[in-house]
Amino acid sequence: MHSQENKKMTKLKNDRLMRAIRQEPVDKTPIWIMRQAGRYLPEYRAVRQHAGSFLKLCKTPELACEVTLQPLNRFSLDAAILFSDILTIPDAMGLGLRFIEGEGPVFDRPIRSAREVAALGVPDPEVDLRYVLDAIRLIRHELDGKVPLIGFCGSPWTLATYMLEGRANKSFPMIQAALREQSSFLHALLDLLARSVAQHLNAQIKAGAQIAMIFDTWGGMLDSQNYQDYSLYYIKQIISELRREKREEDVPLVLFTKNGGQWLESMASSGCQAIGVDWQVHMGDARKRVGHKVALQGNMNPSTLLGKPEDIEIEVARILEEFGHGSGHIFNLGHGITPDVPLENVGVLVNAVHSLSGKYHEQT
Repeated sequence: MHSQENKKMTKLKNDRLMRAIRQEPVDKTPIWIMRQAGRYLPEYRAVRQHAGSFLKLCKTPELACEVTLQPLNRFSLDAAILFSDILTIPDAMGLGLRFIEGEGPVFDRPIRSAREVAALGVPDPEVDLRYVLDAIRLIRHELDGKVPLIGFCGSPWTLATYMLEGRANKSFPMIQAALREQSSFLHALLDLLARSVAQHLNAQIKAGAQIAMIFDTWGGMLDSQNYQDYSLYYIKQIISELRREKREEDVPLVLFTKNGGQWLESMASSGCQAIGVDWQVHMGDARKRVGHKVALQGNMNPSTLLGKPEDIEIEVARILEEFGHGSGHIFNLGHGITPDVPLENVGVLVNAVHSLSGKYHEQT
C-alpha cells in the first residue's frame, strides 16, 4: 500500500474515542458497545445464516468486514470493533474449535498435560491467523477514517480456562485443579499464551487496528493473589511486548476484567490506557480510585436495554453524572449486548449518550 494512501486511511474523521482515552477534551462522551456486531441485528443474522457457521463467518474476511460495519450503518457509534473471537488463537494452535448451537465453544483436543503444552507453538499471525489480519485491512479500507477500529484478544488466563476445560463452564473445574496441583504446568501454558497474544495484537496493529483491547472474561473468578499471579502478571507481559514495537502513532490498550472491580488500582498500574468496568462498579468511585492514570469504559447493565426508552435515558443520565465533568469516559455496557435487545433501544442509548453528555464537556 502506498504511504500516501496509508496516511489518508489513518486520518480519522471522528477521533472522539481516541481523545477520550488520552483524557483530552471532547465535545461529547464517545460510545461503542461490546458485541455491537451481533445477533440483535437482523442483517447480522442473515449474513450468519449465509455463512453457515459462526467460525466460517469469522474466517471469511469479506463477511467479517460486512458484519463489523453493520452497526455503524444504523447507529452513530464512535468506534468499530473487529468481528472475531477470542478463541482464534487456541484454534490456530490446533485444538479443533467448534461452536455448538445453544452450548457455545467446544475444543476437540483440550490441553491436559505439560507434554501437550510443550508440543504447542506460538501461531504465526500472518500464516495461521491471516484471515483476522485480512479482515482488519479490509475494514480499515472500508471505514476510510470514519471511526477508529478496535482489535482485540482474550487474556492468557481466559484462553487457558477454555483450553483446559474443552468447553464453557462457569466454574471451570479443570483450571481450578491445575491452580491447586500443577501450577508450573499452568504457568508454562500462560507464558506461551502471553507470547501468542502479544504477537497477534502486534500483527493486528500492524494491519490497521488503532486501539487494542484485552478481554479478561474469567479473571474475576480468581482470588486477589491468584489474579495478580495468574492473570494480571501475563497481561503486563503482553503490554510490555506491545510497548517494545516502534510505531508512528501510539496505539492505546483497553483492559477489561469482568467482575474485576476490586482490582482497579492494580489494573491502572499495568500500563494500559483505559479500563473497562462492569455495572457492579460505581463510575464516580472508580474515577476517584484510578485518578488520571487511565480512562474508564462502561458501565450500563445490558439488561437495561430490555426496558422502556425513558428508563434507558434515565440510566444513561445517571452513569454520566456518576462519572462527572471532563474527559476520560468511554460509554459502553458492562458486558456484551444480548440478542433479545430491541433495535430501537440501541438507537435510544446512542442518542442519549451523545445528547446528554455535552454539558459534562463544556469548557469553563
